[in-house]
Amino acid sequence: MPEAVEKFPIGLISRSPASESVSAPASERYRNSSHFFGSEGLPTHPRDLHIQCFPIPSSPHCPIGRGLGRGRGRGKEYDTDMQRVQTGLEVLLETPELIGGRGWALLANQAAVTADLDPARAALQAVKPGSLVRLFAPEHGLDGVAQDMEVVADVRDPVTGCEVRSLYGSTAETLEPTSQDLEGVDVMVVDLPDIGARYYTFAATMDWVMAACERANVEVMVLDRPNPIGGRAREGGMVEEGFESFVSQLPVPVRHGLTLGEIALLLQRERYPQLELTIVPCREWQRRDWLDATGLPWVPPSPNMPSLETACLYPGLCLVEATTLSEGRGTTRPFHLVGAPWLDPESLVSRLRALDLPGIAFRPARFRPQFGKHGGEICAGVELSVTDRDSLEPVALGLRLLKTIHDLHPEDFAWRSDPYEFVSDVPALDLLTGSAMARECVENGLDFDPLFESWRKMVTDFENRLEGVLLYHDPR
Repeated sequence: MPEAVEKFPIGLISRSPASESVSAPASERYRNSSHFFGSEGLPTHPRDLHIQCFPIPSSPHCPIGRGLGRGRGRGKEYDTDMQRVQTGLEVLLETPELIGGRGWALLANQAAVTADLDPARAALQAVKPGSLVRLFAPEHGLDGVAQDMEVVADVRDPVTGCEVRSLYGSTAETLEPTSQDLEGVDVMVVDLPDIGARYYTFAATMDWVMAACERANVEVMVLDRPNPIGGRAREGGMVEEGFESFVSQLPVPVRHGLTLGEIALLLQRERYPQLELTIVPCREWQRRDWLDATGLPWVPPSPNMPSLETACLYPGLCLVEATTLSEGRGTTRPFHLVGAPWLDPESLVSRLRALDLPGIAFRPARFRPQFGKHGGEICAGVELSVTDRDSLEPVALGLRLLKTIHDLHPEDFAWRSDPYEFVSDVPALDLLTGSAMARECVENGLDFDPLFESWRKMVTDFENRLEGVLLYHDPR
């Protein structure tokens, strides 16, 4: 594991451009593999990126006002006298001079809040750091009300009065801001609570924004937040050439263990060396900490992400989206419930329990989704409950679940045939996992172990690339 970047007491990292390369436009993005994964000659060490530090006044941290008791990880105790983590948003609110009176835009949603649950856009506008030019919204919209893959329209925000430009429309071209969208913008502020999985699309939206801002000579300022499922564990493979999409455009494993700020540093180094990038890090976050150890509130970042336990399962259970099975959307337990009208739940749970998978328990279940796949029909299947989140391997769990259902009901099991995240000619599971290998294991009865071993090697190689990217560490 590489060492983290030295923990700057002053708190802010700014990296100025260092080469002549410029990113590809949206219309070429998914066809240009070399753009995704970088090319020779790009800087590979933070020294090449001209790190600059700007002083941020220190501030006292409030102890957590409520006891967290035992964490959900088996045997885990959290110190209720710990210092509450302070997000990059809160740091910027203390030091609005970082924007310095310039024109700024904000990419955020309803989960971008202060510790007191004030919306980022309202809190920032109140301290008057400059002129708010425009708001940008990711998938699900500024208020997080749109369902998955639902087109989000441009609107006007009643809180700030600003226009809101949607970065999730009906085509791939809508994922990236246009040059007109960036007119009058000197600083693009990004505050998007992520959940630590490559195919959760907010980090991909940031990637598109970074590409556009590099071409337009607009600074990007990322207000960092903790990775809610911790910064230690990583799982899954990398994306092979030809499998790029909105859910597979980042050069990270499925469960990446990074914060959004760290992903931005990696993207600048490998894709956008001309971009002026500023990261406002969290204060007091350690890589071992899940969100419920930080004193920060959980606000669902999307309609089907109601809890931290759901986020824990998501890196694996999102794979169910690649099938005709219901993943529990339209119920109160999305990504905990999986099923279909034709499934035999008792036989399924018996087979799943026989796998003796770590950190997870299974219960036969019947449910009726109110919308989505099999909406209005009674589905039979399984409910998943996390028993030890530290030992859970969600990606392996998701794939073994799919294979078990495939083997139990080979005549009924089917892959999704509709277009998936703007791509229609590559199977959805291939886009999610980054290659065809996992799907071939399911279809052909192959053992997953060699694939998982190759993914572990990919993770090791990935971790060796993280020197100068990691901003946080655990106590020694």
